[in-house]
Amino acid sequence: MNDVLVAESVSKHFGDFKALNDVSIAVPQGSIFGLLGPNGAGKTTLIRIINQITMPDTGRILLDGSPLKPSDIQNIGYLPEERGLYKSMKVGEQVLYLAQLKGMSKQDAKDRLKYWFDKFEIGDWWNRKIQELSKGQAQKIQFIVTVLHRPKLLIFDEPFSGFDPINANLIKDEILQLRHEGATVIFSTHRMESVEELCDHIALIHQSNKILDGKLNDIKRQYKTNTFEVGLQTSNAEEVVNSIKNNFEVLPATFKNLHDDIKLNIKLSENKSSNDLLSFLTSKAEVHHFVEVIPSVNDIFIQTVTNN
Repeated sequence: MNDVLVAESVSKHFGDFKALNDVSIAVPQGSIFGLLGPNGAGKTTLIRIINQITMPDTGRILLDGSPLKPSDIQNIGYLPEERGLYKSMKVGEQVLYLAQLKGMSKQDAKDRLKYWFDKFEIGDWWNRKIQELSKGQAQKIQFIVTVLHRPKLLIFDEPFSGFDPINANLIKDEILQLRHEGATVIFSTHRMESVEELCDHIALIHQSNKILDGKLNDIKRQYKTNTFEVGLQTSNAEEVVNSIKNNFEVLPATFKNLHDDIKLNIKLSENKSSNDLLSFLTSKAEVHHFVEVIPSVNDIFIQTVTNN
């Protein structure tokens, strides 16, 4: 798979403060790439460098294998965390103006805007000023401005900020559809559930350094602990639990399940398989719940940042 965007050993200082320290990432074509990290980690600085708002002190950015140049701005759509619409300007004239800055003709922009305004059912907003819209409504306009010129690379910095759950889900579906149509997406957020739903690859930046990078599924495999949630029904609960503890490592259970006499987390040693555990359990009780514990992105995020 080709990489649409590559950052090679990018560093950036602001005075004595090091915002990025030798950070490298590769964003595969057609992927949704999660750029994660606590506040102040350096994510927004990297995004601003990709958008040529600021320049790196060292390192470089490649787009489609070539060093980034000013004209590449037409191939990038950027939705910043701090929105940049002109509040006193009417919606229609503003989106037309911004579309033409991205290289679209006025007629092409009008045609594409009709598509998006119809899709979002906001046709009556054309002559309203941004200051007359709610924060969520303004967010929809900002999203349309970002995607209108069909850029090959989309960068969304906290795209769900200001949205209620229904509209957040709408935007999530649109991001997935854009990826399906061939766009590549860099997605920066604090909402870990959104990362679970959207991202194929992630990179974690902490204190200006990249400390984790790769396919999301591969990272989850690295962090799993061979632990299983088990829910059992039996008339001999104490006896069964003691038997399990004599053969396996039992951990506190926090999952929720209905109608089970026994709820346990069981961690397997390297010489035991899930089939070994399941066979043992079915010989002792009725198994109602048997699920491998897969670490969430939030779990991985907290563990990795805490350990660094």
